[in-house]
Amino acid sequence: MGFFDSDIVQQEAKQLFEDYQSLIQLGGSYGKFDHEGKKIFIEQMEALMERYRIFMKRFELSEDFMAQMTVEQLKTQLGQFGITPQQMFDQMNMTLERMKSELEKQP
Repeated sequence: MGFFDSDIVQQEAKQLFEDYQSLIQLGGSYGKFDHEGKKIFIEQMEALMERYRIFMKRFELSEDFMAQMTVEQLKTQLGQFGITPQQMFDQMNMTLERMKSELEKQP
């Protein structure tokens, strides 16, 4: 069975995409959130990024051809912006850390 034939993989991919879309849409109102709302949003983004990191690691570790092609496509797409997948995760983590730092400064 191929990597993408797995119901678990398909469901996780679908859920990750839906959760990401919801958080991005919600993030448009981030500036209007109260302190606790901002804290919850950051925590949810951190959890989502961790789920995405684990999901991508499964692709990397899989011997399935399509999984490997997906990893290579991501590397190529990000390479067009001059970054690697690890740099993408690092950048997102730095952004979330900056958001937490700003939040701690607020009363």
